[in-house]
Amino acid sequence: MARNPAPIRRDPPDIQWLERMYNNRMRVPNHGDYFVRWAAESALVRRSLPCEEGVAYGTATGETLDVFPAERAGAPIVVFIHGGYWKAMDKSQHSFLVPSLRALGAAVVVPNYALCPQVSVPQITLQMVHAVGWAWRHARHIRGDARRLVVIGHSAGGQLAAMMLACAWPTAQAGLPREVVKAALGISGLYDLEPIYQTPSLQEVLRLTPTQVHQASPARLPAPTRGHLFSAVGGDESGEYLRQNRLIQRAWGRERVPVATTLPGLNHFSVLDSLTQPGARLHTLVRQLLRTV
Repeated sequence: MARNPAPIRRDPPDIQWLERMYNNRMRVPNHGDYFVRWAAESALVRRSLPCEEGVAYGTATGETLDVFPAERAGAPIVVFIHGGYWKAMDKSQHSFLVPSLRALGAAVVVPNYALCPQVSVPQITLQMVHAVGWAWRHARHIRGDARRLVVIGHSAGGQLAAMMLACAWPTAQAGLPREVVKAALGISGLYDLEPIYQTPSLQEVLRLTPTQVHQASPARLPAPTRGHLFSAVGGDESGEYLRQNRLIQRAWGRERVPVATTLPGLNHFSVLDSLTQPGARLHTLVRQLLRTV
């Protein structure tokens, strides 16, 4: 049986250590090169593949998504959620992942969300509920099968992907079945927000409360009653990211998290690149995940 994680620690945090653990841009000095390349490759993908850009899934600021229909009808649907600590990045920087996902037979939906501090992390989570609900309702339009919906997220997107698997869908959105999301993949995911709450450079923008930490930390919520989550992290990431990767399997149990793997030689940004590389462990995990739905 999965164990509940410990409550928020009340001991004074080691702030400098937390900053080192969670400042990925400091840990990867050439991080800007990834962002420039991702943006350029993504723009080319949107020009070269069938794509509907900026489709509204809601009425609030940032509630738009890009849609890449599958080559064949009845395909699995992948909703990819970008990272950026809920305060940065954009869907337009992540279209570069689409060709690899479509080559695996999937229809792909890449949503945006409003960014902190204009909204809270729980509000962003609810936006992703609406985006995933949109993908389920419009499955045929994108040549997808609503019964085969998978959510993949990177970093903060890993938290959001796990939350989608744990979502009580009929309560969140009327008319949806209990099991909207069949499986999820968190890449360098953040499953307990307590250390984020304790990290000043992040908390300054995120403005988390203790209540929000509990509401939006997958590892502090009951394990889903169905479906499964794969979790992966780069071997060159910080000790805290490695711990978060292990934590979700410990919290939800191996039945729900059968894979919690470390990918040697990859940092917080190169790990996402590896999704596009046939033969790489992460690419193989995505292929395996899509075959299970």
